[in-house]
Amino acid sequence: MTSPTPSGSTRWSPSPAAAPRSDALLSRLQLMVTRKLDGLLQGDYAGLLPGPGSEAGESREYRPGDDVRRMDWPVTARTTTPHVRRTVADRELETWLAVDLSASLDFGTGQWLKRDVVVAAAAALTHLTVRGGNRIGAVVGSGAAPAALAGRRRDTPPPGTGRLVRLPARSGRKEAQGLLRAIAGTEIRPGRSDLGALVDMLNRPPRRRGLAVVISDFLAPPPQWARPMRKLRVRHDVLAIEVVDPRELELPDVGVLPVVDPETGELHEVQTADPRLRRRYAEAAAAQRAEISAQLRAAGAAHLRLRTDTDWLLDMVRFVAAQRHARTRGTTR
Repeated sequence: MTSPTPSGSTRWSPSPAAAPRSDALLSRLQLMVTRKLDGLLQGDYAGLLPGPGSEAGESREYRPGDDVRRMDWPVTARTTTPHVRRTVADRELETWLAVDLSASLDFGTGQWLKRDVVVAAAAALTHLTVRGGNRIGAVVGSGAAPAALAGRRRDTPPPGTGRLVRLPARSGRKEAQGLLRAIAGTEIRPGRSDLGALVDMLNRPPRRRGLAVVISDFLAPPPQWARPMRKLRVRHDVLAIEVVDPRELELPDVGVLPVVDPETGELHEVQTADPRLRRRYAEAAAAQRAEISAQLRAAGAAHLRLRTDTDWLLDMVRFVAAQRHARTRGTTR
């Protein structure tokens, strides 16, 4: 199932005003993020969302919900009471973003385009991370180049490799702003990037333990990205940010609706006045999202869903607050 895009709304190549638009968007986001997120997380080393850190600390008694992988067996054997070892965040946190900018992200029927929410989430995480010498880097994936689509038969899927770019991890606000400008200025190409290969770029080469954030609509088949996500969770705390548009969940009753597949460019006409079609679409969309949630949960990743028709920043604030509350109670999620 791909995102239905109203005919004429796809933007596969940037307009001449793309760069000024990106700069204006980043300036607006910086103001919004600073106002709402400053003071939410005080201190650089208490463990940034969503994990508690990687350096060993003191032990305490086991509580229901604790991660059994942090069991302190020597203390447990000595006291005959289950204990877990607390962890503290590294003095310098390294965060990596895997940013999916496939063609399906260049779509939106709410207040924002999905790609704008992707950039906004990256900006918020950058603001929370880049302080006290913390480092942040990114890998960015876009669709296949137009030349790769030329001559392709209509009944064959578009190439999935796409273009993958690595932006090295650096500290400092100036470098972080440059990283955000590079993400916001990335050209969205026709086709879908390989989300599995994008996540694997965070696994190779092996990096110091830290926070890995995957931002995508996760519309790629789960078998493509589920295994790399599980592998990533072995070494890092993983946060998956799923970006959703309301039209991907249900169709409105507006009669005949021309839609464009953003990954292939194919045009279809859908009779949305048919209640059975709308019901089947909603059921398929719900099943798809349930499968995505199940795969992310099986991978051990924290899951945050952001929508284009709601206050994404408020959703992030609530998520961070819930994660901190869960940690103070001794639970993992």
